[in-house]
This record gives sequence, C-alpha cells and structure tokens, in this order.
Amino acid sequence: MKMVLSPKSREELHKAIADYLSSQGFMGALEAFKREANLNGEIDKTASGLLEKKWMSVVRLQKKVMDMEAKYAAAEKEYISGAPTRDKRTPVEWIPRPPERYCLTGHRAPITAVLFHPTYSVVISASEDATIKLWDYESGDFEKTLKGHTDVVQDLALDPHGGKLLASCSADMNVKLWDFQSYECIRTMRGHDHNVSSVAFLPSGDHLISCSRDKTIKVWEVATGYCVKTLTGHREWVRRIACNWDGALLASCSQDHSIRVWALETKECRQEMREHDNTVECIAWAPASAIEAINHAAAPDNASGDKKRQGPFLASGSRDKLIKIWDASTGQCLITLTGHDNWVRSLKFHPGGKYLLSASDDKTVRVWDLKTARCSKTLDAHEHFCTSLDFHPTAPYCVTGSVDEKIKIWECR
Repeated sequence: MKMVLSPKSREELHKAIADYLSSQGFMGALEAFKREANLNGEIDKTASGLLEKKWMSVVRLQKKVMDMEAKYAAAEKEYISGAPTRDKRTPVEWIPRPPERYCLTGHRAPITAVLFHPTYSVVISASEDATIKLWDYESGDFEKTLKGHTDVVQDLALDPHGGKLLASCSADMNVKLWDFQSYECIRTMRGHDHNVSSVAFLPSGDHLISCSRDKTIKVWEVATGYCVKTLTGHREWVRRIACNWDGALLASCSQDHSIRVWALETKECRQEMREHDNTVECIAWAPASAIEAINHAAAPDNASGDKKRQGPFLASGSRDKLIKIWDASTGQCLITLTGHDNWVRSLKFHPGGKYLLSASDDKTVRVWDLKTARCSKTLDAHEHFCTSLDFHPTAPYCVTGSVDEKIKIWECR
C-alpha cells in the first residue's frame, strides 16, 4: 500500500534521517542522501534525535497494542465461558497481587518516593541519588531523568489539575517546580533552613506546602514562588504533610511523636494527637468512600446509627510499628492496626475506600481491611526496607519503592 505524506511531513522526515546519519557517522550515506533529497546547508537542529524518538514511540505503542490485544482476548474468552473477570472481584476490591509486573532499576541509591501521574502512563520516582526518574508503567520502559537537586530528593507531588506541574523537595533545603511538558525546572523556592522532607499541593493548585527538619511548615504561592505563610508548633523534625480534600485542613506528623491538624486559613492548630510512642513517619486522609468502613470498625454495634461519625478521618504510621486511624474533628484515636515488624513508612487509602495499604521497613506491603481492622494480605515486596508506595486513582496498578534501589509495579486484581 502506498504511503502518502504531506510535503511538510516529508521534509521533516528527510531532515530527521539526515540527522540520524550524521549522528552515527555515516557521512558518505549522508552526502548521497542530501543530494537525492535536495537538502542543502546545515542539518536543522530541530531534527536532533527525532528519528530515534519516533522509532522508540512506535515500539512502545506496538507493545501496548499487543498487551491490549492479549487482554481483550482473555476478556472475550472469560465472557464466552460465563466467568466474570478478575476472579469475581469488583474494582473496589482489587488489591496488588504477586508477582510484580515490572521491577524497574536505574537509581543508584535508595528510593524515597513513588508517584503515579493521573493522566499519562507514567510513574515518577525520587531517590537518595539526588535524581527524579520517569518510567512508563505499562511497558516498564525508562523515560527520563530530571536533575537539579544537589542532595537526597525526599518527596514528590503533582498539581491537582492534570499533573502539569511536578513539585519536589530535597535535603538541599530547596523546593523545585518542574514543567511536566518540557521537563524543565521553572522555579526554585528557598526559605527552609534544613532538610525539606515533604511537599503537597493544595486542591486549588495555586499554593504549595512544604515541611522541614527546621520544624516549620511553609505555604508557597505557585505563581510567584513567594512564601506566604509559615506554621510553627512542632518541637522536632516535621516528617510529612497532607491536605484534606478541600484544602481547609492540613495534617502534619513529626519526630516529636505527634500529629497536628491545622486550619490553613487562620494558621490555628485545631488538634494535636499523641498516642504513638515514636516518630510518626506518614499520614493519609481517608476518602469519603472509607467513612462507612471506619465507622463499622470503630463501633460495629452502631455503624449506621445516630452516633455515626462523619470525620474527617486521618491515618498515621509510626516507627512504633503501629498504624492508627483518628477522628480529626475530635482528636480521638478510633482504630489501631498491628502487624508490621518494623517502622511504617508509607500509607495510601485504596480509591474504593475498602482498604488501607501500608509499606514498612519489614520489607512488606500490607493490605488492611478497614471494616474488620485486620490485615487481609501481606506482600513480601522487596529485599530491603520498603520506603514508599502509591495506588493509581483509576488504573489497576500499585507501585512500591525500596532501599534496595528498585521500583516495583504491581497489577491489582
């Protein structure tokens, strides 16, 4: 079948071929091609590396098409046989199951954070090697490295409006904003006096929050990079921050063994929760879909009665090996989850609200059934401390990162 290119597309293709021949040192072939294609003068710099990029895009697309065809064939077979897909479980019940789909290697130091992009088939990782890496989680291919920090990259966050901006924070005391289209660092925010350990966007997307070993929490204006608020109160390193769904409340946890809930508008500390016996490493707000399950576990005899709590609910994980779920409106601890044999390093609520996932220095990821307050599955995830995890908001994937320098993609079913 004859392929028809527009004159402009044909010209761009010729320039890309000429650039490739030049980059590979095929000078004889290059001169012959330039004569035949009527290309005069220097090779256009805009064509640099274009042919290889297009080729790799075609290869990745072909892999995805083959994968999709295989999934379609399996689904068609199950439909014809009358068997429901994914072992009769609905998406609300899908959890990560071994073995991992991909094990991604490339970082040269422990992984500190992992994060799914909500729109692209990309997972982002941060490491103690001072770099940020992008990976295609559907193909397992490495995509790109972002360099700019000069020390450990501690945390990552994507803006809530399509992930057009990526925020990162580091032990170099800086917070950086990256354009996710160009992969360029567009702003560096300086103001902390020590290691910056966590970063998060407000749901509006116009402000960014960071916390630090300098014991403060700062609110930054995204458009200008100016610090507009500083919250103080923790007596030790502030390890992690998390905004609730509407941005009215901010939760923070610290090496001082406490969790604080702040009203961002007034900078007032609404609650200070103290039941952990060691550093509180991580926190996560429960989605609205988890309210019923948490109420059932907290008071099974009154789960749907007059005393049903509306929250908001907050989960915390600590070096005391415990996970606690709190009513943030009262500061009361409702549920304590026990089972990990080492520090709890990362928490993530399942989008369906039925489960809470935790990563630990005991090298496992545990899946907790919120309704029963029991561990329903344990994954032996890594060969070393499991430091971070994320659950894709819409696709059936989970990602974990570890001190073993590996990132693992888990399919959920």
